[in-house]
Amino acid sequence: MKKTATFLLFVMTIISNAQQKINFSYDSAGNQIKRELCLSNCDPLAKEVKEVKEIEALVDDDLLKFSQSDNFSYYPNPVKEELYLQWELQNNIYITSIEVYSFTGQLVKSYRTTIQQNKQNIPFQNYSSGVYVVILRYNNGNEKSIKIIKQ
Repeated sequence: MKKTATFLLFVMTIISNAQQKINFSYDSAGNQIKRELCLSNCDPLAKEVKEVKEIEALVDDDLLKFSQSDNFSYYPNPVKEELYLQWELQNNIYITSIEVYSFTGQLVKSYRTTIQQNKQNIPFQNYSSGVYVVILRYNNGNEKSIKIIKQ
């Protein structure tokens, strides 16, 4: 009986050390983008290195959109120095104001736009690192918000 109990204890010890691990990957906005099951030899410090693109000239492929059919785009997120916003006038609906809020809800900066305007650059150099919310207000009363990470 003692040999059987010792053997079972030994087997349980080996099984408990061979636990499976699940590794998660997140995008810059904090959304989970990948989940991997790691069965053995998991190195939690190993990370993929992504090449950082330096901006020489902003092209349409760089701009992020809410959806393919949306007329508003922005770049980059996370931002280091300046956030670029661009939109198109559709059905006489245009952006009337852009407001930047800190994550605590404090208004950091407000911009007024005109019907002829279709882009706005927002400097983030002087802002501290953290999460900001950019709210776009349209002339028809609608609003959109973007979560921006400042590095």
